[in-house]
Amino acid sequence: MSTRGTGRVLVTGATGFVGRAVVARLRASGRPLRLAVRADAGTPDAVVVPDAGPQARWDEALDGVEVVIHLAARVHVMRDAASDPLSAFRRINVDGTERLARAAARAGVRRLVFASSIKVLGEAAPPDAPFDDASPPRPLDPYGVSKLEAERVLLAVASTSTLEVASLRPPLMHGPGVGGNLARLLAWIDSGWPLPFGSVENRRSLLAVDNFADALILAGDHPAAAGRGFVVSDSPPLSTPELVRRLARAMDRPARLLPVPPSWLRAAGRAAGGGAALERLTGSLCVDGSGFARALGWAPRLDAEAGLRVTARAFVEGRAQPGRRID
Repeated sequence: MSTRGTGRVLVTGATGFVGRAVVARLRASGRPLRLAVRADAGTPDAVVVPDAGPQARWDEALDGVEVVIHLAARVHVMRDAASDPLSAFRRINVDGTERLARAAARAGVRRLVFASSIKVLGEAAPPDAPFDDASPPRPLDPYGVSKLEAERVLLAVASTSTLEVASLRPPLMHGPGVGGNLARLLAWIDSGWPLPFGSVENRRSLLAVDNFADALILAGDHPAAAGRGFVVSDSPPLSTPELVRRLARAMDRPARLLPVPPSWLRAAGRAAGGGAALERLTGSLCVDGSGFARALGWAPRLDAEAGLRVTARAFVEGRAQPGRRID
């Protein structure tokens, strides 16, 4: 992989799901680091930035930094309790990102890499028409809208400064400490209860968090990433039944799949208020990440089997340690 950077990297959202993986990769490489954290927990190389919103003070964190990997965000939630979700997402994801980018430009940072989301392109893409780097943005929820607006704000800042920006759009990620639908799926498999996904014939692209960490670090250093947005995926898409089988195998649990028609599942989900979650488990969202691989010479360290095995084993280990947070 071609790289050019050896200078200090600032990681925002450093203690989150993706942040932990990025920090581990950077520490292993010996790269100089600075971590932006919300509270002082005695973390080495950390600077406290209590709130990553439009009033954040970044000067101390950015001093002497070459690359910023920006992960801090208001993340997607299935049932948002905010009275105005779009405004809540914009405060951190758009206004906060602009604040950081302008401070980075003033500080002489070379590049800012933004962890965006595949949701800027939409919610569904079949195997014969996957999302790729040229797909037009069509976000359908406040989170996706905020991520797209943040990408555009970054390009605007870059156009009037020396700061380079790059955005990566990941699909469903997995790895140690994963939350959301995948954490629920792991718990369901672990329970031994039959799962009603045996007749689902969807396809969804996946991305191991360790592979995404590598991609983010590479995007911070490779000349070809400047000014661009990429979708990133690390393996052929899997159906939900195949995902269940692979996770169950890694957990040494049975994959009990019942052949329930997907239309019944979606109807039941809507009636129970969980329609969006069932849509994701029964629908297709495929991405073609070959553009990123070609442009930057990237290849994933973990294939789908190995990545899902890491995810499942981390879940099992967390379950075996009472009180340990696994989500």
